[in-house]
Amino acid sequence: MSAAACISSFPPPPMAAAAAPAPETTIDVFVVANHTPVTAAADKSSCEGDVVAGGGRTVRRPRAVARTLECERRVVGEGFAVRRGIGRKELESLDPFISLDEFEFSPPAGFHDHPHRGFENVTYMLEGGFSYHDFSGHKGTINTGDVQWMTAGRGVVHAEMPGGHGVQRGINLWINLSSKDKMVEPRYQELASHDIPAAERDGVSVKVIAGEALGARSPLQTRTPALCLDVAMRPGARLRAPVPPGWSACAYVIDGEAVFGDGEADEAAAAGAHTCVVFGGGGDGVAARATERAAARFLLVAARPHGEAVVKDGPFVMNTREEVEQARDDYRNRRNGFEMAAGWSSDHAAAAAAH
Repeated sequence: MSAAACISSFPPPPMAAAAAPAPETTIDVFVVANHTPVTAAADKSSCEGDVVAGGGRTVRRPRAVARTLECERRVVGEGFAVRRGIGRKELESLDPFISLDEFEFSPPAGFHDHPHRGFENVTYMLEGGFSYHDFSGHKGTINTGDVQWMTAGRGVVHAEMPGGHGVQRGINLWINLSSKDKMVEPRYQELASHDIPAAERDGVSVKVIAGEALGARSPLQTRTPALCLDVAMRPGARLRAPVPPGWSACAYVIDGEAVFGDGEADEAAAAGAHTCVVFGGGGDGVAARATERAAARFLLVAARPHGEAVVKDGPFVMNTREEVEQARDDYRNRRNGFEMAAGWSSDHAAAAAAH
């Protein structure tokens, strides 16, 4: 999807609540960095009634909420709007996350043929679908609840267009690749909604897009160790999700309202729909609960940071300015990963030209 970066560099063709009383049951989930299961062990330090699920461990010290950011809807051209959580003035990045957007688009909006290098591009559809076609011949449509995890690596050229009439809505996430992985071969991984592992317990349901939770484990193989969960909670339900030490973590509230952080401390914060919640680095996991008056749905993402310099320019995310300029030169000259772009145009470009 690429959101504003693709719009700016490759324009599309014209075409605060109070905390609710804590419920009795808490669900604990666990993510393993390298997809290696961990043997479950009882933790007597957890609150009475807590349930440990997914072969994980109980969260003893939930991370504090470092900040919350309301994501205002911004119209960018005809038929396209975005709510930006990461990649804005207040939060330029959250290593390794380069951007996090909730997007809406409908015809005539779309992203015509454009390149990428140096990161992973994740598109998760909330409503409707989007169609894609790349220079290697990979094409199709992902629909509501489907995910595409694209590793751009050394180079991809593709087009992305609305997959139907009306408004198509989803979440797009850019995850930086480490310097050693920036020039790997491109790769697409896609899961239909019914193929995304899911689990439910005590009012909490989780779709495991990446990582592991409640005993469900995603088959996606991520270059940067990462966790990505679509969490739905009934009113009053509670969740505790272990996050490995040192990982960056945030939540994006899709619908409803949730309280994040330790409800017993001043480090908790309520967040409504279209809010990005950024967690601090301390603690051993993330705690969340839906208020008694409303259900909640949010995307929880976490990943191991690279701790490297980042230079982002439009569709390229590299470590130095020289590498970005090299990427642009490689694309212009159709070399070093962009060879298949020579003489190629997407089905979408051909259809637009025909009209």
